[in-house]
Amino acid sequence: MKNAVLSADLERIYREVDDFISARPVGQPPVTGISANWKEGLSCIADPYCRSVTLAGGVPVLIPVTTDIKALDAAVRLLDGLIFSGGGDIDPAFLAEEPIPGLDGVDACRDTYDFMLLRLAFLYQLPVMGICRGHQALNVAFGGTLYQDIHSQFSPEALKHSQDEPRDCASHTVTLTNRPSKLSRIMNDTDVLHVNSLHHQAVKDVAPGFVETAVAPDGVNEAMEHPEYRIFSVQWHPEQMAAKGNDGMLDLFRFHTFQAKQFAEAKRLHGKILTIDSHVDTPDVFPAAFDLGKQEGSKVNLPLMEAGHLDAVFMVVYVRQGKRDAASLRAATRYAEERLSRIVEQERLNPLRAGIARTTDDLRRLKREGRKAIFVGVENGYTIGKDLENLKRFKETGVSYITLCHNGDNDICDSAKGQAEWGGLSPFGRDAVAEMNRLGIMIDVSHAAESTFYDVLQHSRFPVIASHSSARALVDHPRNLTDAQIKALAAHGGVIQICLYGAFLNKDAGKASLSDAIRHICHVVDLVGIDYVGIGSDFDGDGGVAGCSAANELIQITVRLMDAGFDGEQIAKIWGGNLMRVMDAVQSVNGL
Repeated sequence: MKNAVLSADLERIYREVDDFISARPVGQPPVTGISANWKEGLSCIADPYCRSVTLAGGVPVLIPVTTDIKALDAAVRLLDGLIFSGGGDIDPAFLAEEPIPGLDGVDACRDTYDFMLLRLAFLYQLPVMGICRGHQALNVAFGGTLYQDIHSQFSPEALKHSQDEPRDCASHTVTLTNRPSKLSRIMNDTDVLHVNSLHHQAVKDVAPGFVETAVAPDGVNEAMEHPEYRIFSVQWHPEQMAAKGNDGMLDLFRFHTFQAKQFAEAKRLHGKILTIDSHVDTPDVFPAAFDLGKQEGSKVNLPLMEAGHLDAVFMVVYVRQGKRDAASLRAATRYAEERLSRIVEQERLNPLRAGIARTTDDLRRLKREGRKAIFVGVENGYTIGKDLENLKRFKETGVSYITLCHNGDNDICDSAKGQAEWGGLSPFGRDAVAEMNRLGIMIDVSHAAESTFYDVLQHSRFPVIASHSSARALVDHPRNLTDAQIKALAAHGGVIQICLYGAFLNKDAGKASLSDAIRHICHVVDLVGIDYVGIGSDFDGDGGVAGCSAANELIQITVRLMDAGFDGEQIAKIWGGNLMRVMDAVQSVNGL
């Protein structure tokens, strides 16, 4: 493909544009940023990069080399995908190494720009494709290491990785490894690829969490990817070959463009629907005052919510189970009240960015105003002591749900990790359920024993929620709900909010991933239908898995749900519609 050049005729050029606008298909192609090279003060890129993106159906946009963070941030927020291009060497200082004689010239500006751009791309969860230097930069950014020079550090007998042949010609082969992988699927399970080679630095130790997917005959790494994030990279230069008609290499750009198109659709969908994370423990991260407007050590704050296109969180006051004497109960109530005041204070601290929500109408209003909604919850009914008046005070503060217990029996009920003190709800617990119904406070059965769960369904006049639980049929953990419980919850009109806590999602908690969370969501949908499942991350309460570890990454759930075949209407129910239905039902009492 060559760039079309029309004759020096303005009318013809304008007619070409007007004809295209008239026949333009509905929908915008995904916008793919390309990191620029930096040569003698010029931000530039070889034309095959742009041609390859265009041939793949994307819109290429060159991101100029700059270390102005405001400019880079604004640029990245406009993108649907990012390609990290090739170029010069990476300064070994980023690896805490001294330069060796084989190192070529490095450029501090290009290095700073690249790593700033990478950080922003990951913050906004853009699909990323790395090429040559981009492959190496990704590896360094995520904690991997490099050979400064293959021939002096890896092996004097290594292949010649800086070819003399034209750049669009293959000079050696690579073997695909760790199959199946994104790369093997893109290449239709081909064992060996013929690639070009234009580098002397190379990936040494692959970054943690990434897997090697191709290797040269001499053992030099040639490709890697992350199994959960939408990131992959290759050491060769596929753009040179794709632009010359190599369809296999063009498939790499088609795959990246497809991922960028999906990401663009996810962002568009989040602009239309209401997205709610039903359980975060962020107040517990801070021992005293905090400000959600700042990104300071928590997995949930306004910058991360904005980056992840998340509309609302239920921010809970967590109180661990303690002694049940009068003094301890009063202390638990006072602590909860102090923490509640800190949550409510966020609206005063960030009036242009957030507001306290008590109803689903508040959420809709805040979304229209461009602000994030903060709902308030209490985790552990221990905080009300033995005084039902505390429920009224919590409701007046803005509390929307109360988790009846935590890890231990209390005066309300038995816990999933308790001693079966009551055989379910206590007499006081039955009164508490009735009072929560009367006040319009949602009842949360996460952490409750099975006996408590069924007692609550029997005594509550309204649907209940499990704000952060998963499916015991997939992982046998006492905090997960059995299929029988999920069916009963659904029959009662309730909802289970799938939790991103590793031990709930995978028998080997250390291997838990976003893929596991999607399996649990799909299991519930297959079991009882689309109307009874949602998402409660448990971020800042040890929630977070590979592929979704903080609020900015929650949009990846949407992308993965799209992968699983869910349409926009179904995704809207999972992301908030189902929980809002329960909330509206509970608050319908007394005109609330």
